[in-house]
Amino acid sequence: MTKALYLEDSYLRECDAVIASVEKGKYIVLDQTIFYPKGGGQPWDTGKIVRGDHAHNVVYVGKFSGEISHEVDLEGLGSGDEIHCILDWERRYKLMKSHTAAHLFASLLCKGTGALITGNQLYEDKIRFDFSLKEYDKTVLNQYVDRANEMVGKDIPVRWYELPREEALKIPGVIKMAGAFPPTIPRLRIVEIVGVDKQADGGTHVKNLKEIGRIELIKTENKGKNNRRVYFSLESN
Repeated sequence: MTKALYLEDSYLRECDAVIASVEKGKYIVLDQTIFYPKGGGQPWDTGKIVRGDHAHNVVYVGKFSGEISHEVDLEGLGSGDEIHCILDWERRYKLMKSHTAAHLFASLLCKGTGALITGNQLYEDKIRFDFSLKEYDKTVLNQYVDRANEMVGKDIPVRWYELPREEALKIPGVIKMAGAFPPTIPRLRIVEIVGVDKQADGGTHVKNLKEIGRIELIKTENKGKNNRRVYFSLESN
C-alpha cells in the first residue's frame, strides 16, 4: 500500500518514489506519494512525475480499493522505475488554507447552533458548505464568519495526529458530517485547531490560523427544509 506522505507533512513539495504498478500505460501506483487523492470534499493534487529528462503531468489522483492511483497525461512509465514527484504547490497551499478555514467556520457554527454538515466542497477560489439549520438567517451566518475572522487574526496552531479509534470517538463533535460513520480502522487521524476544535479528518491543513488570510462571505442560500448553503472565499492579509 502506498505510503501517504501528505498525512505526515502537508508541506512536502517534492519526494522520490518507486513505481509499484502501471495500468493501461497511465494509471500509476507509487510506493509513497505527496499527492492527495480526491476525497472528503478536497480535490486531488496536481503536479508532475519526473523520470530522467521526461516529465509526466499528474492530471487526476484517486483512491481505488485502498490504493492511491495517479493518472498521468503520457504513457512511458513502468513498474520499478525510480521517479521524482513535484507538487503544484500554489494550488495545494490554497486548498490547505481553505480546508483549515472550513474546519474553523464549521466548528464555530456547529457548536453555536447545533447544526451538522450535510455537504461540503473545496475549490481553488471558494469553499462551499451545507448545514442542517432549522432557521435561515443570513445575519447569523455573517456573525459566524466574523467570529472566524477574529480567530484567524490570532496565533492559533493547528496539529494533526492519530488516536486509537475508541479514544478518538470519545471526543465531542469529532464527527461533524450528518449521517457519517467513522471508518472502521483501528486508529483515526485527528486535526486539531488548538483550543477550538478536534475533528476526524484525512485532508491537508496549514499549521497556524494566521496562514489563512481573511474569510469573505460570497453568498448564502436556502436549500430547502433544514438545509442551508454558504459560499466563502479567502483573501490574503
